[in-house]
Amino acid sequence: MQDILIVIPARYCSSRFPGKPLVKIAGIEMIKRVADIARYVCDSNHDCRYLVATDDQRIVDFCQQHQIPVKTTSTSCQSGTERCWDIVANLEQKPKFIINLQGDNPLCPPHVIQALIDTWRHEQADIFTPYIQLSWDEFNQFIENKQMTPFSGTSVLVNKMGFALAFSKNVLPAIRDLAQAKKQMAKSPVKRHIGLYGYTFDALQDYFILPESLGEKSYIEGLEQMRFLENGLKVKMVEVDYRGRKTTSGVDSPEDISRVEQIIAEFGELILNQ
Repeated sequence: MQDILIVIPARYCSSRFPGKPLVKIAGIEMIKRVADIARYVCDSNHDCRYLVATDDQRIVDFCQQHQIPVKTTSTSCQSGTERCWDIVANLEQKPKFIINLQGDNPLCPPHVIQALIDTWRHEQADIFTPYIQLSWDEFNQFIENKQMTPFSGTSVLVNKMGFALAFSKNVLPAIRDLAQAKKQMAKSPVKRHIGLYGYTFDALQDYFILPESLGEKSYIEGLEQMRFLENGLKVKMVEVDYRGRKTTSGVDSPEDISRVEQIIAEFGELILNQ
């Protein structure tokens, strides 16, 4: 029984970067890099499989040439979440846990995906998503980034049971006395959300039934996960770290390719051999 499905949404016609899934990064197409990450995770979990979800024949052809599982989605899908559901809803055998691994995330460490799977196996929740507790140096960088691009980076408040209380493009929690906080705390109190999601089947289905939330509106926070919180679903936060590697949230522009290649040059390729 394949209880876990990793779906890799891949869209060719991106307005900011057309054709990016097939762009080469250090000689390897981005969609292949992401698929290799998913394959590695599935090789470590007997009840896991993965596939690319796309509406473009060029991506389908590439995946078939490289023995990457692929399924075609509706051209009406507007987001990776919609593409995931389009695939899952049409499967005869429904998975219990679905991970949305975006096709423009070629540096996602496999251990971060594995942490979601391990937590899902042992804890009850509707959605599982990772975060990093920022060191003070990372906090300083987070604040510096926000001064340049105020709506970059998402912070999350987490309760004592490890469930999300709120997500925001503002910095949560507010720090009233920074000097005192640094004296009292080894790390900053700020937790940066990583945009990787694992859904139970029911939660993913509910996303398209539940009413839109205020927090997900583009003129407010613009965070789709707020639909779950505002409708009372349990979002389990999973603490992870990057184990000394630099990373990036994803490839949104041609300029991001060189940033990813610089990280690979500095830290080497992800180890994806079993």
